[in-house]
Amino acid sequence: MPHTLHETDAHQGSLREAADRIRLQAQAAAADSERERRLSPELVDALRDSGLMRCGAPETLGAAQAPPAVSLECAETIARGDAATGWCASIALTSSLLAAYLPEKGAAEIFGDPRAIAAGVWAPRAKARPVDGGVVVSGRWSFCSGITHADYFFGGCVLDDGRADKDGAPTLRAVGIPAEQLRILDTWHTSGLRATGSHDAVAEEVFVPDHRVLALDDGPLIDAPLYRFPIYGYFALSIAAAALGNARGAIDDLMDLAGHKVATRSRRTLAEKATTQAAVGQAEAALRAARAFFYSAIDDAWQAACTADTVELGLRTGLRLAAAHAARTSAEVVRAMYDLGGGSAVYDSSPLQRRFRDATTATAHLQVSPATWETTGRILLGLPTHVAQL
Repeated sequence: MPHTLHETDAHQGSLREAADRIRLQAQAAAADSERERRLSPELVDALRDSGLMRCGAPETLGAAQAPPAVSLECAETIARGDAATGWCASIALTSSLLAAYLPEKGAAEIFGDPRAIAAGVWAPRAKARPVDGGVVVSGRWSFCSGITHADYFFGGCVLDDGRADKDGAPTLRAVGIPAEQLRILDTWHTSGLRATGSHDAVAEEVFVPDHRVLALDDGPLIDAPLYRFPIYGYFALSIAAAALGNARGAIDDLMDLAGHKVATRSRRTLAEKATTQAAVGQAEAALRAARAFFYSAIDDAWQAACTADTVELGLRTGLRLAAAHAARTSAEVVRAMYDLGGGSAVYDSSPLQRRFRDATTATAHLQVSPATWETTGRILLGLPTHVAQL
């Protein structure tokens, strides 16, 4: 049954409290997580127990069905402790939204367990061949964040049925596959976000029953505000949430350093230097402005999702603008804090160097890449634009 208003408020408060606890745990484990290129079992257990990793799944499964601002704020909070942990939370909570696109049997199978975690790459990197009762999937997906701790993986596929839509494009599907049925390739050797364990995953003739096959572009099977909120926009926002948290963490780290670091040939601490004060002030203003735009765009789209059947194009455009702006501004803030750290920041023992590498890696994600400016700019200029996945 749906939660009462009081129960909903309590549930959301519980998610926020859990996120803050996990932030501290993630921060303490960040160096070890990066070295192992995966989250520790203890950290994964904390994420599972929090309910955050499936907070986008429907209430009928006992999940929070939390509004976007709540879920994304929790991911941001965790990323303040460690960007990679916040990133994994973002991927999982976004993946849990897909419960609303699955038949009830499939949703219950994947998300019925309160401790369930799903990961996913929606880009159609595999082929799904129709067979009796489902599809047989073969393919390879890259950038599978969280695959080392996920129970299920949602992989994008081209439906190999010899048909195309009215525009001649192939039919796309996403399939839910138990992670144990995939072959994980040790490919994630990167400069940043190492602890996300975003390895490649391979499916080799894996049968997926119909109840674990979904069509994102056909829309959700559950009519509720959360599932009327643009899912592709949500995905972009989830990447940006981790970036925002990482930027806030970088300012925290710089402030810790600035209070005691004394530069060569100086008697003043870093905090006492005018150049530091100005740079921190500018970074704070930039981050607050980006964050305000981020949550304002979310609130505008959420209000529409609560009162209308669809969220109109202008609001969807605003979500993508806010996500790209937040992620890229966050990277600039982190770079500024890294620069202020000087020689101290280049050592492996400094959290600022990890913040810098994580921020730079995050901006490489397609959802927040510079190409977003072109797409949104075309829309703002009234030019014909493909907007199905906006």
